[in-house]
Amino acid sequence: MQAADEELMLAYRAGDAAAFETLYRRHRAPLYRFVLRSVKSRGLGEELFQEIWMRVIEARERYAPQAKFTTWLYTIAHNHLVDHWRKRGLTLVTLEADEEHAGGAPDPADQAQARESLARFAAALAALPPLQREAFLLHEEGGLSIAEIAAATGSNAEAAKSRLRYAMAKLKAAIEHD
Repeated sequence: MQAADEELMLAYRAGDAAAFETLYRRHRAPLYRFVLRSVKSRGLGEELFQEIWMRVIEARERYAPQAKFTTWLYTIAHNHLVDHWRKRGLTLVTLEADEEHAGGAPDPADQAQARESLARFAAALAALPPLQREAFLLHEEGGLSIAEIAAATGSNAEAAKSRLRYAMAKLKAAIEHD
């Protein structure tokens, strides 16, 4: 049985560096995708991603498991992105196709259709109002519930639910549109 994230963070707070490594491995990919899809460039996304983890490290002494670890982590990420946007202005998101494809020779027509669908989705995601895009990414990339999205963004559950619902409806319409 795996240790809960909250237990690992408490162990890290107490000096267990291996606990941090486990947390980092568990959460690096979804957090990275969340950050990358929130800004325009990969370089900036990587910089912000590292800064968020630095904030986690710096905040370890103050960590108290009052909510799920992911809520705490994405609250830090949200706040850091808000700081970034305030300094530089809101940027649109880009969604790049996965650069690594596993084996086989896929059908070119399927690949073309997949690229078109991905492009429609990326454009629709980029076109979402920032609060709706953030709610969607926190839900899909971070796996956060409505209540956790509300906690991470400092809003109420009804606002978080509404933002997510509108985002999902807009994205679904964009994907289904031919």
